[in-house]
Amino acid sequence: MKVSIVIPVYNEFRTFHQVIERVRRAPLPAGCDKEIIVVDDGSTDGTVQRHAEPLADVKHRRIAHSGKGSAIRAGIELATGDIVLMQDGDLEYDPGDYARILDPIVRGGADIVYGSRFLGKRVAMPWRNRLANHILTAAANLLYGARLTDEATAYKAFRMAIFREIHLECRRFEFCPEVTAKARRRGYRIREVPVSYNARGIAEGKKIRARDGWEALWTLLRYRFVPRARL
Repeated sequence: MKVSIVIPVYNEFRTFHQVIERVRRAPLPAGCDKEIIVVDDGSTDGTVQRHAEPLADVKHRRIAHSGKGSAIRAGIELATGDIVLMQDGDLEYDPGDYARILDPIVRGGADIVYGSRFLGKRVAMPWRNRLANHILTAAANLLYGARLTDEATAYKAFRMAIFREIHLECRRFEFCPEVTAKARRRGYRIREVPVSYNARGIAEGKKIRARDGWEALWTLLRYRFVPRARL
């Protein structure tokens, strides 16, 4: 079974090489192999260009800067795996958790798995970010019966077949609420597993802002009432 690991990046030169090396070394469930797909969302710091040699075994594409959601969609288009797993281009999430995330799908017990930062031990996170995450998770649970603890996690894995059903429109950070809403509207159950998390701040390159939280909440509300045929 092939796993396509999609890595959207924008100005992540400081951490990009380490992320790629960790992804390469990350163990997968037995019987799985991986393809690594990097989509550079118009970086201006040479994130991918200055690491061209280490990317010899990696699929990569550069697009005009338009947002994380656009980069994710471009990565999915390149993917040839049976499973698609999302990986951020920083060091907040640990690729060592891949086997835990993928195992329920590989064993046939789930179609979608989210890596929750709020299961297991308590993680360090600025209170504003924690509050925003709890609000978005509560909205997803209320509107879609999702039964989640971490709707906004970046670690999400899907059977590729799901992306043949769902039409994604996201451009920026609204990928998470859009895919959650559309998957639940189509009746998919989302399973969660605990993952580790090392929060970073704006000074360290974190790009999400308050307006992205409002956009995510609006996305959850909007797709609750869109006709199912348009999802």
